[in-house]
Amino acid sequence: MSWLVTGGAGYIGAHVVRAMTEGGERVVVYDDLSTGSADRVPADVPLVVGSVLDAALLEQTIRDHAVTGVVHIAGKKQVGESVERPLHYYRENVTGLQTLLEAMTATGVTRIVFSSSAAVYGMPDVDVVTEDTPCVPMSPYGETKLAGEWLIGAAARAHGIRAASLRYFNVAGASAPELADSGAFNLIPMVFERLEAGEAPRIFGDDYATPDGTCVRDYIHVQDIASAHLAAARRLSEAPEGTALTLNIGRGEGSSVRQMVDRILKVTENEHMTPEVTARRPGDPARVVASADRIREELGWVARHDLDEMIESAWQGWRHHHA
Repeated sequence: MSWLVTGGAGYIGAHVVRAMTEGGERVVVYDDLSTGSADRVPADVPLVVGSVLDAALLEQTIRDHAVTGVVHIAGKKQVGESVERPLHYYRENVTGLQTLLEAMTATGVTRIVFSSSAAVYGMPDVDVVTEDTPCVPMSPYGETKLAGEWLIGAAARAHGIRAASLRYFNVAGASAPELADSGAFNLIPMVFERLEAGEAPRIFGDDYATPDGTCVRDYIHVQDIASAHLAAARRLSEAPEGTALTLNIGRGEGSSVRQMVDRILKVTENEHMTPEVTARRPGDPARVVASADRIREELGWVARHDLDEMIESAWQGWRHHHA
């Protein structure tokens, strides 16, 4: 098998590329470098710079590199930005996926691992989110991920494509400092950003119906995300035509925002600081924790990294990028 990894120069994509190459898979990276970095791509892995909206370049790349499967990670992923720019998100995430699937069918490629998101669930009122929990996304970003799953399912039925849609929960950590997330859009790097500025970290709301009043989330190490992609790719290599898996990637363990902030302060040696509680953010559900039963049953996959590993590796990466 030879795998095309779209978005393979990004934070998650680079970890997937590393896991796949270390696992003996042949990989070519396709990335427009709008948020990714060529420095993240190993020297012995081909990099094609291009947009997922460029059908001709996608087809040429697939043919030139004898691609037999796709891991589709490229896409826009900021919830707030998606509210402000919904047309942009639908074009990049849905039309881009449509273009990719058309290139696949034109070249006879019948396997795709799709980077989806727990954002498809919206605000689930359940203790544990299973893959059968109703999907009611609350942002254009979440809508585009759910639409992508529908599109892939339809293509699987019509064209015999073998597919796995992987719903990420809260991704954190890094396998190496140079591969770390350099942005500040998720809880851990947002706390780092405040600490670097000498300011107390913020907690958005402490009056939720949870044990300590703050939101509860399921955090997953990016290396575990990467290993799940490798497991899914290998499963699809042997799967019958029309296979369409939908799988959560999480640890099945909830941690509150306050617990996470306290652990971050300890790891960064800032225990003297007291978090600042501010108003709730609109649309934040009280609790979103994954059921990881199905992915264990389907792929034999389990998460192997704990919270402290996520925080410590993320901190090393933050210092690497912000030295």
